[in-house]
Amino acid sequence: MYQIQLNMIPDTHLKEIADAQRVNLLARTEGLKREILSTIPEPTSHALIISGIRRCGKSTLLTQLLRKKYRHAFFFNFEDPRLYDFERNDFMRLDKVITASRRKVLLFDEIQIIPEWERYVRQKLDENYQLIVTGSNASLLSRELGTKLTGRYLMQELFPFSFDEFCAFKRQKISANAITEYMRIGGFPEYVKAENDEMPGRLFGDILTRDIAVRYGVRDIKTLQRLALYLISNVGNLITGNKLKSIFEIGATGTVMEYLSHLEMSYLLHFVPKFSWSLKKQSINPRKVYAIDTGFVNANSASFTDDKGQIFENLVFLRLRRQSGEIYYFAEKNECDFVTFRKGAVKECIQVCYTLTPDNLKRELNGLFEALEFFNLSEGIIVTLEQSDTFEQNGKTARVVPAHVFLSDKSS
Repeated sequence: MYQIQLNMIPDTHLKEIADAQRVNLLARTEGLKREILSTIPEPTSHALIISGIRRCGKSTLLTQLLRKKYRHAFFFNFEDPRLYDFERNDFMRLDKVITASRRKVLLFDEIQIIPEWERYVRQKLDENYQLIVTGSNASLLSRELGTKLTGRYLMQELFPFSFDEFCAFKRQKISANAITEYMRIGGFPEYVKAENDEMPGRLFGDILTRDIAVRYGVRDIKTLQRLALYLISNVGNLITGNKLKSIFEIGATGTVMEYLSHLEMSYLLHFVPKFSWSLKKQSINPRKVYAIDTGFVNANSASFTDDKGQIFENLVFLRLRRQSGEIYYFAEKNECDFVTFRKGAVKECIQVCYTLTPDNLKRELNGLFEALEFFNLSEGIIVTLEQSDTFEQNGKTARVVPAHVFLSDKSS
């Protein structure tokens, strides 16, 4: 039961906003058909939750869904500036607008900014509405959500353009040259389209302020900005809370870890743990940092060194991250860049090397073969820019694969 508040938004105002938002959404160009469209399940008795970083194409995806599958859906974007005063008690006013619309499919964008939104979604499910919820925070996919919606939700993540989507949008042939271009530009649709140099910096600032500082009440925004800039300038490198605490003179390691959690929840950065059978060791060992997009790194990094190899490694990480599951790095006597798990079982070991040379070949092979032996796998992969080869050792095989083959689902 929602209590009455004095500054409720009038029903007529909510209807006008909903009507205007729908017109604006349908006026958008459909853009490139996203790969996720083929895997999106039908939201019947469950809410479909689509989460992803700002400007990765969620509005375009909603346009495609609205036009092709849910022509008569009710759309409402809670981040509209005209809804600045919207509070949880305004949901009962929104109810009246939805009822009057006679629409049974609801598309809610950024609803997670409203307190107790989960209760409202659950209410609409109980009233037999179909719901699709999109948002720019990974908390939408948290375990806590499962408790609040009692399992009545399906999850999907949307990322910036994949390599295949990038090539389709740019009308480029899948090749090593396309990989180089993809590394430079990345996959944010707006940036791929126009390469507006201001866009990555503006987005970087928006995420830090709106998705983190405002949402989580971070007061020391300057330190948050310096930390985020440092991390995005060091993709592929190891980081620890204690080291970052020292570098940025932050009072407590716990505060650093909170900042890292916020950065990961916003999808801006990802932190890969070292593999260990011990969860305690996983939590204290250094983690590797990766960014949501390589073009984003190029545009926002404060590094002036040639870190092409690290950005290439970031590109491979993003491919693995899209496939979900668990991702670790392996480090014992030697090191292997990625070990992936699916449903608790090891899936593959992957080494990344921009170009194999006589100087680095032994190191890369030793790291991969040690990981294969450790996890009892017969075959692993070394991803390079354009080299192909095969190496064998003690019954184990290392396949050298060009990145355009590894990253593409369409290469032959």
